[in-house]
Amino acid sequence: MTKIRAHASEPGATAPPIQALFLDIGGVLLTNGWDRQARGRAAERYRLEPDDFEERHHMTFDAYERGALNLDEYLNRVVFHRPRTFTREAFTAFMFSQSQAHEDMIALVRHLKEAFGLRVAAVSNEGRELMLYRIRLFGLSSFVDAFIGSAFIGHRKPELAIYRMALDVMQVPPEAIVYLDDREMFVQLARELGIRSIHHESYAATRAALASLGLRLSPAKEHPHSGSH
Repeated sequence: MTKIRAHASEPGATAPPIQALFLDIGGVLLTNGWDRQARGRAAERYRLEPDDFEERHHMTFDAYERGALNLDEYLNRVVFHRPRTFTREAFTAFMFSQSQAHEDMIALVRHLKEAFGLRVAAVSNEGRELMLYRIRLFGLSSFVDAFIGSAFIGHRKPELAIYRMALDVMQVPPEAIVYLDDREMFVQLARELGIRSIHHESYAATRAALASLGLRLSPAKEHPHSGSH
């Protein structure tokens, strides 16, 4: 069932036209960069002890995503705290290779930006090196105007500070913004600031939810891979 979870900040209020699109990167435009499934594949490939690997990751990754650690420091604590038969370069390359594009969503955002003159901001929990790699590889800066990344600003979701930073940078009123995130809790947090928000569960459902807010594309641009990166 299509779930459209978007509303104006005041019940019954007439919502202004959408001027900006805020969105997560992992789970919306791209796969998650370094999630449990990717770590499971790494543990199997490199014969890491899964429980120890996961425990060390969870004790360390928050600091990496906040920018308090760089990638080498993260890997020192999680993988290379003991001698390994593989190199740091090989492991890092594998880690980066887990990122894949959601071509349909990239095409949708590109078309919406062009058709409605939207400003686009990525509001994302990402470590610095991984985020920079993903921005370059998938050409995200060609259609994203600002990257409010956790490692860049020292705050991460679920802190409201990251959303407030995005509002300050973009200078668009909350009620004129739509936010897309695949994590329902993060959608709910954005709504606390009056941002109209959609819980992204699929391309088709999100496209329908955006259309209900006035962001409807012409049929010629509705094909999911039309003009995608």
